[in-house]
Amino acid sequence: MCIVHCALCIAMANVVGGDISLLTKYEQNGANYKDKDGVRITNMLGFLKERGLNAMRVRLFVDPSKASTDDKGQGVCQDLDYVVALGARIKATGFKLMLDFHYSDSWADPVKQYTPDSWKGLSEEELPDKLYEYTRECLEAMVAAGATPDYIQTGNEISYGMLWGPVGTPSSQLKKLNVSDAATVTRFVNLLNHASQACREVCPQAKIVIHTELVRNTSLLNSYYKAVAPVDYDIVGLSYYPYYHYGFNQLTSAITNVMNNTSCNGKDIMIVETGYYHKWQPDNINYDYSATYPITNEGQRAFTAAMIQQLLNYPRVTGLFWWWPEANEYGLNWNTQRVTDSWYNAGLWDNETGRALPALYELSAFAPRVAGDVNGDGTVDVADINAIIDIMLGKAATVDVADVTGEGSVDVSDVNAVINIMLGK
Repeated sequence: MCIVHCALCIAMANVVGGDISLLTKYEQNGANYKDKDGVRITNMLGFLKERGLNAMRVRLFVDPSKASTDDKGQGVCQDLDYVVALGARIKATGFKLMLDFHYSDSWADPVKQYTPDSWKGLSEEELPDKLYEYTRECLEAMVAAGATPDYIQTGNEISYGMLWGPVGTPSSQLKKLNVSDAATVTRFVNLLNHASQACREVCPQAKIVIHTELVRNTSLLNSYYKAVAPVDYDIVGLSYYPYYHYGFNQLTSAITNVMNNTSCNGKDIMIVETGYYHKWQPDNINYDYSATYPITNEGQRAFTAAMIQQLLNYPRVTGLFWWWPEANEYGLNWNTQRVTDSWYNAGLWDNETGRALPALYELSAFAPRVAGDVNGDGTVDVADINAIIDIMLGKAATVDVADVTGEGSVDVSDVNAVINIMLGK
């Protein structure tokens, strides 16, 4: 038997999954997860892998103990130790991992990008170096634990910059990004490039994602990515929630805008956050899509299927992540075990029954398994050869996709077939 050791790897599939940053808390508190038929799930990550998902996203805060009580009640708890442990589990299950740096002690988004409390004494000249050091230290911890990220977001929804100043800073003194103001652009680009430097040094194979939520403002979206053109990054990351960002026409307009933006240099695009309600949609929304996609289990499923069909029209859209799919308070004592202070009803489990929702079973359509991808991680590489060998040696159960040649058995010919795929033959 010839076992090939090489660095060849051919990306074959899109990545699809979710931001499961609260999974550990739900598991610790005893949430009861079931599949669509009501059968209890005992291994959530394994279950998600079996559903055809191949990537997961996790957020990271600098010191979430400093977050407000309200923010903690919304799920802010992901410090480095928490993220390292969850990331290692995700990677051990065979998923790609996207690490989402918030660079704040709590939620960072378009309306707040507060500097961590422990950084508040740093000068403007010191902040870039601190950002580099912190990013590097976090990534080194991830790598050491077997949780090396495949994608790294250097900031979360950083449409108006980052590290504006500590909580309590007067609004007139916040250091926000204005793409028409050269000084604020220079500051922002410098910060991002310091973060990128750390990513390249510690995780040279990882792709860097610059994430905005400007889907509903394509003019500003265009100006934004022109402004960040000097930044070292690989992927355009977008948030898309129809109740905030309008219907599919707006989404496809934003995608086309990015594709036509020469400053993006042909970069891939990922929808790094999305979601749709299956019940109890709030009133404070910008756009109501319920006439087309009712706020029901079936409406959520239909929205998901339709969105995927839209995205598949764009080969440069290579990633799709549902936000907070694991939300599930079923089986928990609300007074003593609840994970958050209110139910999130745009996840992919029903808080009242614990059952997986139909939309979960639609997601894999965005990244169909391809020949040679035996371990289901979205690529064809040496890991797939090793998976076939394990099956041949009886160390792992056989799976249909391991019979790459379609001859009805798993043997050396399948190893050779994978090698040929890797070599482009």
